[in-house]
Amino acid sequence: MSEARSEVDATAPPDVQQTPSGGDFRQRGGAMVRAAEVDGRLFALIIALGISWVLFDIATALIGQGGDSIFGGNFLTPRNLWNLSVQTTSIAIMATGMVLIIVSRNIDLSVGSLLGFLAMIMGLTQHSWLPEYLELGNPLIWIIALAVGIILGALIGALQGFLVAYLAVPAFIVTLGGLFIWRGMAFSLAQGVTVAPLDENFRLIGGGPTGSLGRLGVDLGIGSETLGWLLGIGITLVLIGVIVYARRRRRAFGFPVRPMWAEITIITVGSILAIGSMWVANSYPWPVRLAERYAEEIGAIIPEGGLIFSTGVAFPVLILFGVAAAMTYLSRRRAFGRYVYAIGGNPDAAELSGINVRRTILLTFVIMGVLVAIAAAVVSGRLNAAVNSLGQLNELYVIASAVVGGTVLAGGIGTIPGAILGALFIQTLQSGLVSINIDTQGQNVVIGVVLVLAVLVDVQLRKRRQE
Repeated sequence: MSEARSEVDATAPPDVQQTPSGGDFRQRGGAMVRAAEVDGRLFALIIALGISWVLFDIATALIGQGGDSIFGGNFLTPRNLWNLSVQTTSIAIMATGMVLIIVSRNIDLSVGSLLGFLAMIMGLTQHSWLPEYLELGNPLIWIIALAVGIILGALIGALQGFLVAYLAVPAFIVTLGGLFIWRGMAFSLAQGVTVAPLDENFRLIGGGPTGSLGRLGVDLGIGSETLGWLLGIGITLVLIGVIVYARRRRRAFGFPVRPMWAEITIITVGSILAIGSMWVANSYPWPVRLAERYAEEIGAIIPEGGLIFSTGVAFPVLILFGVAAAMTYLSRRRAFGRYVYAIGGNPDAAELSGINVRRTILLTFVIMGVLVAIAAAVVSGRLNAAVNSLGQLNELYVIASAVVGGTVLAGGIGTIPGAILGALFIQTLQSGLVSINIDTQGQNVVIGVVLVLAVLVDVQLRKRRQE
């Protein structure tokens, strides 16, 4: 066979020998991706995200909404990217939990209504209930309010999970009922009245210029940019440590390791993204009046050219980092995560192997409830209010984020990073379409088309692999 191949190569024209075909490029590219052990769907989603950012920036420049970005638009500006990161956090936090729900072959349609209900509970706790016993501004108020929301979220998740796991009521029906129940209860609690303002410390959970690393750095007297740079360097060091540790563990147990070029590439790209993100966050300054007012409060002298404070990374983004790390560790490094994927792959085989299927499914709903409570704190803190309409349609955006990020509705397949990227992509579409003056109806059409296309592409790829 090799001799025949050599004869064919020798008789081929020189240009054919030296110019690889498009198929060869695709094969080599696919081989490189597989060698680097990179999820092809996540890689494609990152490429799509980058392309969409560039296109929206160019589009805003073309319609006259110019900015100081590299393409002349206002989408790829530090201010817009900072806002985009904050707007993504609540959906992304819930999407990490939805991954486990869908992977275990279930669904949760109640997350949007539950978010509104828990936000109302936390709002009333700090605005109406606790002030009867604690003075306004007491640091315990926001802690108790947040704890009440998380505990109640866990209990509601346990209730819904119990109905699904132990009473065999379909998750679709249980959570569809929850969608109506929790929305109605949120309205009944305050009779549709907006609960505001919220505790000053609680508002920091929602971000804003004062709820960020820049303000914390100023308060600590180390500068508004310092903590951001330290965070970027810390993420880079953690990435290097994780890759080195994983490589050593694989060698110790005799498993194949990634090529060194792949390891270096992942570290390089990850470091650039980490440091670059900190640079963008630090490039977004506080509003001028806010900076001057804060300078007056601390007795700082305002220079002749004006006072500039870097906003830095918002606290909601830091919360998302923590949730993503915890959920990734839980799903990939703990037995519970392996049980969830085993149940999604084959529930009967999982039960026969000794996995407590019912308890595992119950715990996935408990985790979902906790994450919804955290997201509710982020959203209400950012708005400085709890309103009855909070969280409407969020269940659809959360599910869409998980699916666009590669989670399969049939169960068994899905990743936490994919769900977060999916949430960022969905929010990018919304923000980008708003920036080019597309109304809500048009935004829904585009997001719906993207969701269908994402599932269609995934189905076609799976068919090819099976063939």
